Amino acid sequence: MTSGDMLITEESLLSIAREILLAAGFTARAAELTASHLVVANLMGHDSHGVGMLPAYVRNVLSGDLRLGAALVTVLDEGPLLILDGGHGPGQVMAHDAVATGIERARQTGLCLVGLRDSHHIGRIGHYAEQCAGAGMVSLHFVNVVSSPAVAPFGGDRARLGTNPVAIGIPRQDAEPIVVDFATSRWAVGKVRVAQNEGRPVPPGTLLDAAGRPTTDAGALFADPPGALLPFGEHKGWGLALACELLGAALIGGRVQAGPRTSPAMLNSMLTVIISPERLRTEAAFQAGIAAVVAWATEGGEVRLPGEPERSNLAARRAGGIPIDAATWSQIRESARSVGSSVADAAP
Repeated sequence: MTSGDMLITEESLLSIAREILLAAGFTARAAELTASHLVVANLMGHDSHGVGMLPAYVRNVLSGDLRLGAALVTVLDEGPLLILDGGHGPGQVMAHDAVATGIERARQTGLCLVGLRDSHHIGRIGHYAEQCAGAGMVSLHFVNVVSSPAVAPFGGDRARLGTNPVAIGIPRQDAEPIVVDFATSRWAVGKVRVAQNEGRPVPPGTLLDAAGRPTTDAGALFADPPGALLPFGEHKGWGLALACELLGAALIGGRVQAGPRTSPAMLNSMLTVIISPERLRTEAAFQAGIAAVVAWATEGGEVRLPGEPERSNLAARRAGGIPIDAATWSQIRESARSVGSSVADAAP
């Protein structure tokens, strides 16, 4: 937390986010799912995917690039194979419903491959791994981003792809799930935006400026012309980003990032594989194997499992409040006013 941050309770922030979305024209269910998703992202420490996204969502509603009337459309339904089209609709709704459909299908067939294509921004991908793990399912998620290109390929000096995240959820018996969730870039775009709003530099090796030179200036990513994020792990992150673009979108007929941004829309397509350990009849061996590997890998030092930092943040922020920097809060207030709401004005 920085000196310019304010602390807002979970309940207050959820109410504010919900009211802004309702004023923008979201249905009650869509506003609830979206607001809850954003606030949970803040609670877990992923402010890049939290309520700071509200101004972009409101702008895209007003421009028509986020289509509130869209419904999830079934394109293919062949047993364990599903392709669903989000029609640029509210992403947290489209992704929640697509994953819920896949979970039910996996209960029947043991495995379901769900392709969600061309939804508006679906938020923190780990949320959907947690949704599957809560139902006892293993899941893998590959996502592309169609927006302003933000990430340079390994060896390149200009942005060509999005942050293209990967998530994996592994349920555990009598324990919290293992949730692997990361962008294939060094940082998420939203994390750079938060750093810019707080006036902080980014770590060396994170960004290039518009001329392809290394920089620690967070504002370089949003300059005109813009800079570029670098992939994590050099060629490894670039390879995963490319795989997400091709599997998360091209394979299921979704839009791919193959040129400059042509509209304000932030679109995601997601390929999700959902596996039922129960239907595989390996659940006992699976859980025993998880326990053995976790005990061995975490012995000595201060090893944390994927998902544990988020749960620690959630407990701390539920108890002490969610920090929001002044610049982000100003942007949220302005977005509320743009849809005729003063709900954020009375907040700290």
